[in-house]
Amino acid sequence: MLSRRKILATGGGVLAGLFLSPIALSGGMDESVDIHMMSDPDGAHVGFDPIGVLIKPGQRVRWICDANVHSTSAYHPNNDNHSLRIPSAAQPWASDYLLPPQSFEVRLTVEGVYDYYCTPHEMAGMVGRIIVGRPVGPGLLPFDYFKAQGRDWMDVPPEAQRAFPKVSDILVHKRVRLQMALQRVPFCGLAATNYG
Repeated sequence: MLSRRKILATGGGVLAGLFLSPIALSGGMDESVDIHMMSDPDGAHVGFDPIGVLIKPGQRVRWICDANVHSTSAYHPNNDNHSLRIPSAAQPWASDYLLPPQSFEVRLTVEGVYDYYCTPHEMAGMVGRIIVGRPVGPGLLPFDYFKAQGRDWMDVPPEAQRAFPKVSDILVHKRVRLQMALQRVPFCGLAATNYG
């Protein structure tokens, strides 16, 4: 025999299930992850912070310009013939130039590794990496993988290649912070060594 308490508890659970969306039940998919576009006062050292981040499929990513002029663009042939370094089923993005405190936002739904860059500072190594769900796709391949396929895409500059955080570090720490003052990466002056 069902008690009044059991009926109310069961009914409450059913009602809660009807009103909560799948996003609410999944725990935080609607929360955005903020990535700051940074620069020292002279503009000599630039970078994204965090430079590496792990998110859930469907989460939003928001880039916020803190100083200088920056942009964010996915490594994709649609963006000035850059090599493909995001999942092939994903939509590429390219922001306009952003000034402080402007921002740009995308929602990433396809699992994989997403490499991106700042148009005016790519040659200085201003790049970042996002892993959505699990690491799959061209972002795991060597930077010159496309040459064996006969593609004429642009190479990722050496300074940018050196600046990317390791996929393994992102998976372990969830966020790889940019450390401006300690270790230096040639040209961009920033290091991806501070976790948290």
